[in-house]
Amino acid sequence: MIRAEGLTKRYGSTLAVDHLDFEIQPGVVTGFLGPNGAGKTTTMRMILGLDAPTAGTVTVNGRSYVDIPFPLHEVGALLEAKALHPSRSAYNHLLSLAQSNRISRQRVDVVIDMVGLADVAGRPVGKYSLGMGQRLGIAAALLGDPPILMFDEPVNGLDPEGILWIRNLLKSLALEGRTIFLSSHLMSEMAQTADELLVVGRGRLIAADSVANVVGSGQGTVRVETPHLDELAAILRARGATVTYVDNALEVHGLDARTVGDAAFENRIVVHELVRQRESLEDAYFRLTDASVDFHAAALPELAGDRR
Repeated sequence: MIRAEGLTKRYGSTLAVDHLDFEIQPGVVTGFLGPNGAGKTTTMRMILGLDAPTAGTVTVNGRSYVDIPFPLHEVGALLEAKALHPSRSAYNHLLSLAQSNRISRQRVDVVIDMVGLADVAGRPVGKYSLGMGQRLGIAAALLGDPPILMFDEPVNGLDPEGILWIRNLLKSLALEGRTIFLSSHLMSEMAQTADELLVVGRGRLIAADSVANVVGSGQGTVRVETPHLDELAAILRARGATVTYVDNALEVHGLDARTVGDAAFENRIVVHELVRQRESLEDAYFRLTDASVDFHAAALPELAGDRR
């Protein structure tokens, strides 16, 4: 288990992490979400003792990471896959880590096979592709067979086969009762992998709940087909909805399907189809973090004939 109480980190006048309280439980995959600059990497670094908290505490199985004599037996982590010597082979990189934590050579061979690097284990890692480097970082995290595993963007650089492999690996490790803490910006992947979520913005905790509850807390989207698109769009916008035109239909945010249907009926507008589309994790993420995003791209220019 990982537990944070009042966890806070300042860099000068910048408050990177603001009094976080959370518990990462064993037996599930916990996803860690938030915009760039939300404090995710800083939080992970404090868990691993790489940064000292300004205030508060964070413990791993009841004690500080820096107090663990052989930490690879307790926690495996991948924060930066390329944080290694480029002229050293993958085998020797893992062997040096193993020897520093009293881990056998046999275990080095096991994790190299596990991540699919057996044929290239003797090559200098500086010549590895991004995906190969990512697999090596995952091998290092697994080296001590730890009960707690932390990954920051674990699918970065992996091909589709590798993404499926790491997804299934994380799920199987959680089923063994391990604590899995996973940060990623890929909402589609997080939706398929995580059981629980921590969502942060500007260093503060926004949500801590199951994926199902986070996704189910929004209204979702209502799709409506009608021969009177413009008329119905104006009526729904007057009631506070956000309406967009998609494939000769309207997508409505902010009103439920019953309200949309009633509005059409009251104004004698024919409706051919009315469907409530469940909110995706991506939709829920944007809803939760909209006020916490520091950098917004400029809006795309409207296309000719686009009625939005």
